[in-house]
Amino acid sequence: MSDDPQIPLPIPTLTSAPHWEGARTGRLRVQRCRSCGEHVFIPQPTCTQCLSSELEWIESSGLGTLYSYTVVHRPQQPAFQTPYTVAIVEVEEGFFMLSNLVDCEEADIRIGMPLEVTFQAMSDEISLPYFRPRHQES
Repeated sequence: MSDDPQIPLPIPTLTSAPHWEGARTGRLRVQRCRSCGEHVFIPQPTCTQCLSSELEWIESSGLGTLYSYTVVHRPQQPAFQTPYTVAIVEVEEGFFMLSNLVDCEEADIRIGMPLEVTFQAMSDEISLPYFRPRHQES
């Protein structure tokens, strides 16, 4: 677990519990619609594309690219240590995920850079998914 001051943590709901259970074990889980094949993130009771309730949980590759970002220098509250990078990641399966970029200097951040998910245990129940640069294999 983190020794940092405690930032506000999500409270899993019946709908989002499978996502948070996966994160706790180091797996990025996302819903997929059995009717149209769309990936749904943030967890929802119905598909955001076709409104079907036929959703299943799958494990994402956790790989993606940086779509957009901003560097925060003024925290929302004192528990947030600045600066930190808020990122929108386009995950390989085609959904977008809001997260934080870690293990990367601000000068090295580039739109389109390859990323991979990593998890940080914040409590016994909650691990947060963050993204870090993925090294290209040569």
